[in-house]
Amino acid sequence: MVRGRGLDGYRGRVRDPNVSRSVAGRLSPERRATDLRRLRAERFDVLVIGGGVTGAGAALDAASRGLKVALVEARDFAAGTSSRSSKLIHGGLRYLEQLEFHLVHEALTERGLLATRLAPHLVRPVPFLVPLPAGRGLRDLPARILRRSYYGTGVAAYDVFAGIFGTGRGMPLHRHLTREATRRVFPSLRADAVAGAIRYYDGQVDDARLVVTLARTAASLGATVVSSARAVGLIRQAREVTGVRVRDLEAPAGSPDAEFEVRARTVIAATGVWTDDMSRMLNDVGLRPGLRVRASKGVHLVVPRSAITGETGLILRTATSVLFVIPWGGHWIIGTTDTDWHLDRSHPAASARDIDYLLKQVNTVLDRPLTTADIEGVYAGLRPLLAGEADSTSKLSREHAVIEPMLGLLLVAGGKYTTYRVMATDVVDRAARRLGGVRASRTADLPLLGADGYAAMWRDRADLARRHGVPVGVVEHLLERYGTLTLDVLALIDADPLLASPLAGAPEYLAAEVTYAARAEGALHLEDVLTRRTRISIETTHRGLESAEHTAELMGAVLGWDAARRAREVEHYRARVEAERQSQRMPDDVAADAARLGAPDVRGYAADRGGDGDPATLPST
Repeated sequence: MVRGRGLDGYRGRVRDPNVSRSVAGRLSPERRATDLRRLRAERFDVLVIGGGVTGAGAALDAASRGLKVALVEARDFAAGTSSRSSKLIHGGLRYLEQLEFHLVHEALTERGLLATRLAPHLVRPVPFLVPLPAGRGLRDLPARILRRSYYGTGVAAYDVFAGIFGTGRGMPLHRHLTREATRRVFPSLRADAVAGAIRYYDGQVDDARLVVTLARTAASLGATVVSSARAVGLIRQAREVTGVRVRDLEAPAGSPDAEFEVRARTVIAATGVWTDDMSRMLNDVGLRPGLRVRASKGVHLVVPRSAITGETGLILRTATSVLFVIPWGGHWIIGTTDTDWHLDRSHPAASARDIDYLLKQVNTVLDRPLTTADIEGVYAGLRPLLAGEADSTSKLSREHAVIEPMLGLLLVAGGKYTTYRVMATDVVDRAARRLGGVRASRTADLPLLGADGYAAMWRDRADLARRHGVPVGVVEHLLERYGTLTLDVLALIDADPLLASPLAGAPEYLAAEVTYAARAEGALHLEDVLTRRTRISIETTHRGLESAEHTAELMGAVLGWDAARRAREVEHYRARVEAERQSQRMPDDVAADAARLGAPDVRGYAADRGGDGDPATLPST
């Protein structure tokens, strides 16, 4: 804490210029208390509902324009869709086939910005192979040539859209590989399944870390940022929205301060798969937003790197969509499914049918078939797709839309993770026209926290390791997760060398990272750390159970948990893991959903929301 400058050096609308961005952007327990007081006392230019990638991006965009901004999230940052993606920043090769050229170009432009300017510490190149199916001797030679030409043209167009003659690509160009070269790069491919491949590059990201970094960057510019703050209704004067009723889900039971009003000149709802709930909230004034969102469930499997031998990822065609096999540190991510989901949107569940489908698809090209015994983790997320007339969710548009169904209320929906910044800019542009006198967006030139000086720090990582007495591998791990904020984590280790020890049950992570998550990244509960600040819940066969007690002890030291509170957090997390495991043994969506709902949300979100259909509530993502 910086004495005499407010909590964490934060004071009012604009940070103290003598305080660094990293300090001003700390989402500490003290900062949360201060921001809650601001929510109750002040009127904001823009209030954003939803702490997913679009909501956090909108808060950052608005704050960077000098507006007075607040962001409220019902659960944790990225608790919904934004932590359950394929972990890719990409243009989408399949959208070329659907002739959505503008969407591909837009996404690849954003990929270049993120990889080179905005978040090079979080977005980095990952190679993929497009396997070319093997034929049957000379008779199939013309077909093989045609397939190579077809796929090659598509991948070449991908490079062209990324701007091969421009700057800021951040990714190497594609290459054609022979059958022998393909097998050298990816030995686990069945020899009889491929006639060669095309190698291209896309971007990889830890989606949840990007979202919390966006939220922290917005906070560093003076935004009020509060999680576990659920919007429960709109405040209106005549036919204008003037604010939102918010419930603090961390407040003691029965507290008179638990629910309060937040005043705002403009409210932006970035609520993803909950967007349709706005229709029900506006029914009493006879308004229909004219925007429908369908939820498409995407399931991913995580298996150890040793289960598949390969140096690149794979992108495979399926009957309905595409399948990715993605290198992820010491693991592989395999996904995804693409099916309608009409059940609980807070905790979408993967069923045994989903898992069997993914295994069946990937095993068509692997020389050693995977089984359920290989699986370390499973996760399911919901894509918010703008609804159309198509029968298949894979054909629904990934375009986004911004509408103003009522004066003072803006909805942004649809889109894809990669283009979050474009969505954020569009909705804040709309708010700016209402507010007047607001400068244009500057987020295309605004590095996120941890990006400034990253290249130099990576170059000098061996020296940094020597100065702090840790292995170079530890510094590399931290740099790829925190960028230049690595110095903050190393400072914790300097003050307490015990924090340099590995986390119990998860040697890939340090104890210091848990402490840092609670001190600076807004983590309030055990699952926030085990599922989002780290990815232990999907990267270990124990799903984080062997790490739970150590993590609770470290978090409790920061958040003031007594023994009983630590035990409750561990008990809840164990129940959550067991419910997820049970759901993954169920034969279909209905049974899987019922099993997953056997564990209540740690924030009491599921218990008190009144159901998805309750018009008096507005869930966030």
